[in-house]
Amino acid sequence: MDKPVLIGNGQGFWGDSIDAPVNLVRGGSLDYLTLDYLAEVTMSILQRQKRKDSSRGYATDFVELIDRILPDILEQEIKVIANAAGVNAEACLSKLNEIIKKQNLGKVSVGIVEGDDLLPRLKELASKGYKFEHLDTGEPLGDRIQSITAANAYISSFPLAEALDREAQIVLTGRATDPGLVLAPMIFEFGWAEKDFDLLAAGTVAGHIVECGAQATGGNYSRWWEVPDYANIGYPIVEAYPNGSFVITKQKNTGGLINIQSVSEQILYELGDPKNYISPDVVVDFTSFRLEEDGDNRIKIDHVKGSLPTNYYKVSMAYHAGYKATGELTISGPRAVEKAKKVAGIVWDRLKNAGYEYDEIKTELLGTGASQGVKELYDLPEVVLRLSVRDENRDKITRFGKEIAPVITNGPPGITGFAGGRPKPQEIIAFWPTLIPKEEVSVTVRIETI
Repeated sequence: MDKPVLIGNGQGFWGDSIDAPVNLVRGGSLDYLTLDYLAEVTMSILQRQKRKDSSRGYATDFVELIDRILPDILEQEIKVIANAAGVNAEACLSKLNEIIKKQNLGKVSVGIVEGDDLLPRLKELASKGYKFEHLDTGEPLGDRIQSITAANAYISSFPLAEALDREAQIVLTGRATDPGLVLAPMIFEFGWAEKDFDLLAAGTVAGHIVECGAQATGGNYSRWWEVPDYANIGYPIVEAYPNGSFVITKQKNTGGLINIQSVSEQILYELGDPKNYISPDVVVDFTSFRLEEDGDNRIKIDHVKGSLPTNYYKVSMAYHAGYKATGELTISGPRAVEKAKKVAGIVWDRLKNAGYEYDEIKTELLGTGASQGVKELYDLPEVVLRLSVRDENRDKITRFGKEIAPVITNGPPGITGFAGGRPKPQEIIAFWPTLIPKEEVSVTVRIETI
């Protein structure tokens, strides 16, 4: 086979290891570094940041990372692809500009892919008759359109490949698909076309496997006791070939593991219908390919099949859905479980007596199997009592927060572990997945040389 292209993914979400991408860049041969910062709720957080401060709205960890690795990626000619632009590509580009000029290592070409953010266009699109039906329920968005906080289309990988074709060393985008960050360099390097469905499907599977970072290399692995050196876990690398076959591997002398089981577990992540995995570029049949051992910490995959994509982009919307708060107390024994139930009853009764009722309340006894739905409770030496409320009225949530601490001295004995101050109201952001015809989304690519 021809020489492979090596693509390492150093971020599975915003908040992932800040050292993982640095280790990938400095740990050996690499052609591309991909960085996935965006989750559905992240888009709303970024929009809220941008509304408060026009210089925010992007993944700040990304520019801090570039500050650390810029000499390395320039020297090794590693190209970086990241969805770090979030909802404010201009602000992210401005910070990159500062870093690149400060280090004064030469010119850097940055590609910016935009067009996924539909929030400014929602009313226009609604006026055209689009009802934004929920993908699962079919319910139209309706009046919720007034509460939408983010609306982003999962755009194609081809604009990202175009930026690479136009010699961008760093490619910035917003809400591309997670696998698309990995598929794009394959499209560019191998010249894959829009009708090469099997090849596009292969690149999509590869991207899906590595999109969550170390989940493909032993992180979140069900047989966790078999994973060596979690502290030094290696992040995944795709060894990609032009015929669509690829190998999932990691750098030598790193912790973690790659075997058929660990890769299979990640393949099942957020899969849905395995025969019809829908992306903007192709529909993938996840039952078509095979996995085989290809040496130590190497899994080879080939024979991936794909078919014609749909005429729609998926749109990830989020909307304001009220407020919530959670408070926790540690209850010591003896009779800790019985005491925790008593304390919960005291708090709820006091709120009710004061005239406060909520859309939803929740009592959990952590340590008794509450998080797993285990019904049988045991007499434990201690238990964590977690109380939560949800309501449209922010003031009612604030009142709840004032009722947790008093029970430490005016309730049963042995209540400790109250930390973090009074629980404060937190905005609830709800998810609304929908579709939009592709012709309604205009994606642009531009190149800036800094």
